[in-house]
Amino acid sequence: MTIRKTLGTAVRALRRNITRSALTVLGIVIGIAAVIAMMEIGKGSSGSISRTIASMGANNLLIFPGTASTGGVSFGGGSSLTLTAEDCDAILRECSAIAAAAPLVRARPQIVYQDKNWVPTFVYGSTPAYLTVRDWSQLADGDIFTDADVRNASRVCVVGQTLVRELFGGQNPVGKEIRVKNVAFTVVGVLTPKGANAFGMDQDDILLAPWTTIKYRVSGSSTASSTTASTATTSSNSADSTFPGAKAVFPAQSSTQSADAPMPVRFANVDQVIMSATAGDQIRPAIREVTALLRERHRLQPGEPDDFSIRDMTESANALASTTNMMTNLLLAVALISLVVGGVGIMNIMLVSVTERTREIGLRMAVGARSRDILRQFLTEATLLCLIGGLLGLALGRGAALMVQKFLRWPIESSVEAIIASIVVSAAVGIVFGFYPAWKASRLDPIEALRYE
Repeated sequence: MTIRKTLGTAVRALRRNITRSALTVLGIVIGIAAVIAMMEIGKGSSGSISRTIASMGANNLLIFPGTASTGGVSFGGGSSLTLTAEDCDAILRECSAIAAAAPLVRARPQIVYQDKNWVPTFVYGSTPAYLTVRDWSQLADGDIFTDADVRNASRVCVVGQTLVRELFGGQNPVGKEIRVKNVAFTVVGVLTPKGANAFGMDQDDILLAPWTTIKYRVSGSSTASSTTASTATTSSNSADSTFPGAKAVFPAQSSTQSADAPMPVRFANVDQVIMSATAGDQIRPAIREVTALLRERHRLQPGEPDDFSIRDMTESANALASTTNMMTNLLLAVALISLVVGGVGIMNIMLVSVTERTREIGLRMAVGARSRDILRQFLTEATLLCLIGGLLGLALGRGAALMVQKFLRWPIESSVEAIIASIVVSAAVGIVFGFYPAWKASRLDPIEALRYE
């Protein structure tokens, strides 16, 4: 018998009892539908959790300055002034595994607006790229400051939702003026709410401004403040000792003049550099690239320890990812159990079919059908039942996933691999669970089969 004739015979055999065939295929329909629905819901949940992890900074890398020590006394991590904004620019330019990077300067001043004041958890000086690194590019209102504002040390800032609530009573603060350590800032934007981070800290309690403004105007790290001591020492050791009682030619700048026109120092260090890798699997290559680049820029000889440290969020990201994978595999295992139950139902009904059609099998063998023809016919029937059930289950599972998305607002994500796998699995179930009934039918003795009542 050819494959075409075998397939036609199988279809006619299944059509003899449509109700039994429908009930037989119901187990496969439910199993495949459960697999498809669980795969789409699980993949959607995984994608949602992955995006949440990314927004928490799972792909972020933090570079901190090294440790300074004097006389055998270590001052702890970050005490050495080794990182600059130029290091950040070089990382962006030369490290292919880094998607975005921004320098960071920290402060903890008091913020005043009219008769209200507040000390935010985070007062950061950075560049517009900081929001790209933190996946925070969408603003609730206004705009982010520009690179020109960073170059000019402009007194502009963006604020988080906690500051909007505490200082402005929930009103739109864009265009209003606040004072940060007696320096006037204009609010140009409002960040979207982000909530607490993995450590329970309020990410919305933040003020973000150009790092040059925080460095030179708020923290006061300018030429006027950082070189005053050295200039005074030099003058007292030279001019004053040579010409006692000599007066300065130029009057010293007042504190107001220094704040209004800060002169950046030549070596302007930053507190840290925050970066994001191009993908989660690029974190390790990114660390290697950045380490090699900074050692070269800082002129560290082989064998010398690094004057910086790089930290990542791999541990927390792996913990959340393993939890997500475990839940997805659990849902898939439950769905596969129903698929196995459907396969057992196929085997049961095919055994019943072999028993009912014993005389038909004997007659076919008597007129010349071989054992392999009988085996092929019953395998084809079982596989056809499972394929029909797989297609119906695919449609039912897809519909169930869409209903979950519509009414429960759960995220789903379709998977071509899951669709292909469901068809392959349904055919495999038909072959595996239909083989024994088909083999039993092919081993019947023609004479005994013809005498069967």
